[in-house]
Amino acid sequence: MTKELYDLEKIVKLDLPVQIKSFNIKFNHLTIEIEIENLVETILFLKNSAKCKFRQLIEITAVDYPENEKRFKLVYILLSHENNLRLIIQSNIKEKTTAPSITKIFPSANWMEREVFDMYGIKFKEHPDLRRILTDYEFEGHPLRKDFPLTGHTEVRYSEEQKKVVYEKVKLEQNYRDFDFESPWTGTKYIKEQIKDKE
Repeated sequence: MTKELYDLEKIVKLDLPVQIKSFNIKFNHLTIEIEIENLVETILFLKNSAKCKFRQLIEITAVDYPENEKRFKLVYILLSHENNLRLIIQSNIKEKTTAPSITKIFPSANWMEREVFDMYGIKFKEHPDLRRILTDYEFEGHPLRKDFPLTGHTEVRYSEEQKKVVYEKVKLEQNYRDFDFESPWTGTKYIKEQIKDKE
């Protein structure tokens, strides 16, 4: 498998010398890094080249690095059935950058790009129907961003009075609790002593 990956790396290096910033072979995958403006050209080559034949899009996802200037890393995973190889394309983009849509190359990218938009807020240029897919239309924020609160902004419940689902601001209550800081190795001896004293 490694020989095939090195052969693939050579092919991509020869045919896309300007577009590819870096190469890496790990865990039986070739990972390439590109600038986002070279995405369409790179994917078209990988799909249509007789040497590569990456004709299936497996996944589009993103990773959030809020501390970086280029906050998001877009990740595309392609599969070549003929060569039994997988390839990962990565591209770092700024928060307000609009990525090119690849729905005209891979129609299956439609829902994947919608999911990335819904979860991270990354927009895709020329997408045929860019709207939320996993959250509700009135949902606030993007849940997979690192700065999204764990509780969310709203909570959903069924109202018996109104006979419908209602949205409310999240209310967090932290009632006083008596925490047990005793070591589990000492067991419950101290509790038994407290009970004995009360008797």
